[in-house]
Amino acid sequence: MKLHTLKPAEGSTKNRKRIGRGQGSGRGGTSTRGHKGAKSRSGYKTKLGFEGGQMPLQRRVPKFGFKSLNRVEFKPVNLDTLQALAESYNLEAVNLDTLVSHGVASKNDKIKILGGGELKAKLDVTAHQFSASATEAIEKNGGSVNKI
Repeated sequence: MKLHTLKPAEGSTKNRKRIGRGQGSGRGGTSTRGHKGAKSRSGYKTKLGFEGGQMPLQRRVPKFGFKSLNRVEFKPVNLDTLQALAESYNLEAVNLDTLVSHGVASKNDKIKILGGGELKAKLDVTAHQFSASATEAIEKNGGSVNKI
């Protein structure tokens, strides 16, 4: 080992320009912030959606409609989905746990059974809500409808 072969350890030095360390560094003076204005000051921060004094987009766009705070969101499950489950897993009853275990719904979903498709199997279906056509189709095949 000789003095002219010494190098700093790997990763111990950084290859970046240090900002705001005097004129001799090449990044002194305005410290890459330009001249004047809010962005050149320390502590600068804008509110979300601020557009430099221009009327922000969320205030320019017209508002309309109504969204109820008490709205209940249901996960729709059609009769053809129930038929496919019944055929592939030999089911006689379908409930929330069955739907969750077979990946149709997640455990926090509220389920509404809809009348899309055909149901041939006799099923005891338990869910939060049923459409009139789904209730009719399930009961026509000798199954039963249970609301949670």
